Amino acid sequence: MNWDNTAKDHYEAILAKIPVFLRSIAATKVSQRAETNARSENRLEVSPKDVVDAFFIETPFGFHGPMKMDMEALGIDYQKYGYSK
Repeated sequence: MNWDNTAKDHYEAILAKIPVFLRSIAATKVSQRAETNARSENRLEVSPKDVVDAFFIETPFGFHGPMKMDMEALGIDYQKYGYSK
C-alpha cells in the first residue's frame, strides 16, 4: 500500500520518540493499523489521519498524554482529527 509523504513523515517522527525497546513492536502494530484504516475506507493510500488514528488506537491509554506531547512537539495537530488535548 502507498503512503502519503506527510503520513510517512509523521509515522517515522513519532516512532523515533518511542523507546528503542518498544519501537519495533510499535512500528509493526501502527503501520498495520494505518493500512487497515485506509483499506476500511477503500483507499489505496495511507493518509496522515490514518497514522494519527493508528497511534491512538495502538497506544495504551495511559501513554496518550506523553504521545500527545510528542505530537505537539513535532507539529502534528491531532486535534484536527477529533482527539482532545
